[in-house]
Amino acid sequence: RYRRVSRVNIYSIGGFEDYYYGYMVQNTGYIKYFDLFLYDDGFMLMLPQKDNPKEVPVFEAEKKQKLFQVLKESVKWGERLNVSHVGELNEVIAKGDISRLILIQEALQEKKIAEIAEKVTKERDKKFVMIAGPSSSGKTSFSHRLSIQLKAQGMIPHPIGVDDYFVNRVDSPKNPDGSYNYEVLECLDVEQFNKDMTALLAGDTVEMPRYNFKTGMREYHGDMLKLGRDDILVIEGIHCLNDRLSYSLPAESKFRIYVSALTQLNVDEHNRIPTTDCRLLRRMVRDARTRGASAQDTIRMWPTVRHGEEQYIFPFQESADMMFNSATVYELAVLKQYAEPLLFGIPRESEEYMEAKRLLKFLDYFLGVNSETIPNNSIIREFIGGSCFRV
Repeated sequence: RYRRVSRVNIYSIGGFEDYYYGYMVQNTGYIKYFDLFLYDDGFMLMLPQKDNPKEVPVFEAEKKQKLFQVLKESVKWGERLNVSHVGELNEVIAKGDISRLILIQEALQEKKIAEIAEKVTKERDKKFVMIAGPSSSGKTSFSHRLSIQLKAQGMIPHPIGVDDYFVNRVDSPKNPDGSYNYEVLECLDVEQFNKDMTALLAGDTVEMPRYNFKTGMREYHGDMLKLGRDDILVIEGIHCLNDRLSYSLPAESKFRIYVSALTQLNVDEHNRIPTTDCRLLRRMVRDARTRGASAQDTIRMWPTVRHGEEQYIFPFQESADMMFNSATVYELAVLKQYAEPLLFGIPRESEEYMEAKRLLKFLDYFLGVNSETIPNNSIIREFIGGSCFRV
């Protein structure tokens, strides 16, 4: 109803007709490798990965339980908001009720953050809140909002970005093409991080570093820190759930949180929205605003980012004490306004054009929403701008 096209493709098989988002094979004979089985109150469809197209990976349910529960909770949120698919979201926008939906969604997230803060506060032996998650999951904004809630609970939080422990750029590991690899643990000065954290745990005063991204050097500006009884460190970085980063810290002193953007929205009842698309669009909009990167640049480097996540982030997600879903039901309608002009700028002859075309078709399902009514502490502000936090 709301798409800006006059014709759509309808597919038919065995007398059943339906619409599907994305590219389709000519017949089912092309689909040779898959697995389909019952799981929870639905079913699981397993398909091969790009790097191994003839082998279906084994689904290890025990390694996905916490993440699956977070996704189920998010689906319930969508049902509570009466917005489970794009059509329902567009109806809300068309009726002029989007401001109310935004405020309710933000309130639900704030309630969840407050619950996490309350749990952290009850475990008084925890001195390090370790926050990890994939690219563009909103870790930085989450850490600031969690810090505010911890303060409301009587704690004294100190947000720390693991990025401040990057080794100097000249010492950074590189990819085969010569570019710097900031996804691997080796890009961090793990020894210095553990030395500082151990000293803080012992009650010593430590001068905290600050990484200068312009010069590629770690600097010190007299930022001294000493932990008292109610002080707590809120540490954010992609490797924070990896014990190799904090090997010298006692396990009982760490509270682990995993943040990801698991969109609860579907195109319709038969077409899901890949969670990675949401993060890719977030990254694209943010990098264009803060780093001057083109959409073409972001799409080109995205496979490298995804490869790093598969290796260094996802294997540790189930070790989290709590998980937080940073996706909002309305955000794709907002990101559309920022992402479409960037995607239209990708040349037709470029390798990234097909991906840009796919994303433009995807965004065409959404009515656009301006960002005026989005609170300045919203996680989405980390990507579109206007955040009250330093992100």
